[in-house]
Amino acid sequence: MLGLVRRMLPRGLKLWAFERVVRSPVLSRCYYLFSGAFSREYAAVLYGRLQHVREAEAKSDDGARYTLRRNTHRLEKGLIMRPRREVFATGYLGETVNIFCALADQDDGSATAKALLDWSGDVLYRYFEAVPENADGKVDRLRVKFTESFEKHARQPGQCAPFVRDQTPLRVTIDDMIELARRRRSVRWYLQQPVPREIIDKAMLVGGYSPSACNRQPFEFRVFDRPERAAEIGAIAMGTAGFAQNFPCLVVIVGQLRAFPFDRDRHVPYIDGSLAAMAFQFALEVQGVSSCCINWPDIPEREAAMAKALDLEPDQRVVMLMSVGFPDPEGSVPYSQKKTVDELRSYDPS
Repeated sequence: MLGLVRRMLPRGLKLWAFERVVRSPVLSRCYYLFSGAFSREYAAVLYGRLQHVREAEAKSDDGARYTLRRNTHRLEKGLIMRPRREVFATGYLGETVNIFCALADQDDGSATAKALLDWSGDVLYRYFEAVPENADGKVDRLRVKFTESFEKHARQPGQCAPFVRDQTPLRVTIDDMIELARRRRSVRWYLQQPVPREIIDKAMLVGGYSPSACNRQPFEFRVFDRPERAAEIGAIAMGTAGFAQNFPCLVVIVGQLRAFPFDRDRHVPYIDGSLAAMAFQFALEVQGVSSCCINWPDIPEREAAMAKALDLEPDQRVVMLMSVGFPDPEGSVPYSQKKTVDELRSYDPS
């Protein structure tokens, strides 16, 4: 109804109304309350918070891992501070130790569980080394609990803790990076041959090193490497008509809102997923594989179709799609003139 009224208004009157709505936070909220444009985002954020609380109360593996990843990274940041406080992180240290001990007891020996426990265990070990005994009674009690768990599971301190990074000059130069950025184009025409999963996994390894808020990495890359399935999923997106049937492989990047207990973090899955996507694309390109990011607009019918096709839960939000394949040497790509450096950045005036 609001959309119909908006379309019927003369352009001048619409501009007049918008100018007044944008000046008032109350009117702006009312506008979107009636328009419903953000209703799915509201529901997704609330569902994500609900799942986060449920998983925390149930001490589920997924919820515990997200919390442990966040808290371990917070400890790391405290350990590298200069100067470092004698006692820190007492507000979440108990939660961190409790989750570590619980997951250590449930350790199934998988590579995924081992990697997280090795990292968190090493950071906690360094933390209790750094904080002197008798400096804080609560810390001392948690030190005992952690040490008992650490020794019970025969863990040994390793190298998965803050370190001084290697500063040996890289073999890749800035000119190499510029050439890679220029070479990477949005390719829509591919050779009809499969992309080896080894190539995709190596590129994903690079993507996984991308920065992520508190290292939670609240996303997953769902890979469809059967052409018929890639075409089916690709056709759900807008802007793929006429070439979706050409996809040898399609990746759908899905954000996880349940990784966050607060509304304020609702944009992080999109940011972190996009950072990983760019690194993933560059890593594909250096292996001779091309790609094309496919926009995913928030359209109710397409959201429903994608949720059904991928069996998504309400808090699992599509960030983007990406076609992947070996480029057809005869296929063209758009020129796509980019903004100049002067257009993209500005320096703080002195």
